[in-house]
Amino acid sequence: MTAVATAQEPAAKQQPPVKVNVLNVCTPSAEEQKELSAALAKVPARPVFGKDFEMARGHSTLDPNAPIPGMEPLPPDAAASADWVRLRREFPAGMLFSNVQYSFSVDANNMVETLVLRVRDPKDLMQVSVEDNASSVTSASAMLSADTPVSRIRLERFGKPSVALARCPASADKPGLDQSAYESIFRSASAILNRYRDALGVRKTVPQELARLGVGTPPKAVRDRKKKP
Repeated sequence: MTAVATAQEPAAKQQPPVKVNVLNVCTPSAEEQKELSAALAKVPARPVFGKDFEMARGHSTLDPNAPIPGMEPLPPDAAASADWVRLRREFPAGMLFSNVQYSFSVDANNMVETLVLRVRDPKDLMQVSVEDNASSVTSASAMLSADTPVSRIRLERFGKPSVALARCPASADKPGLDQSAYESIFRSASAILNRYRDALGVRKTVPQELARLGVGTPPKAVRDRKKKP
């Protein structure tokens, strides 16, 4: 009876296979370079926007105890927060891209700009994003006026792994890579980001909105001292 009972027990459920796609962001293949260049070439050089738009600002706190995929875990009970400004504009109907979203965030260590263009009817390409960053020891106005070059480009594709290119400088534990073959792609992405800074008016809007959050403004006691004769 024991043998029969054992034979009738259901087999242990097999875990579904896990597929991991590793992006080669430092040295993309020749085919991936072509895809990056082709996608950047589709971005409107002279953007024309519809009437709809969105503008938001906020302060976000990151829970160090909640792991985020792709991000190094924070020290236990570490405080991490960022102030941010986000703008979105819509493209007219009939254009390849449906909208463009720009965001600027600043935390204790870095300032990050991100520009994302979403395709209206994705068949292969879904969205194009470009990003740059700089040390937060400077101001948002200084970073935006300096036209900080792009440090990362990413294509999201429908039903396929993403394609990305990022600057990979030398560090203490690894030497730098020769990325001169990708400079034309970085230049194209930087030119796009620069044009959309102007088209979206972020050089003026972002510092103003961050000031509303208290970023880049002196403490009240300092302002009061300056007012005294």
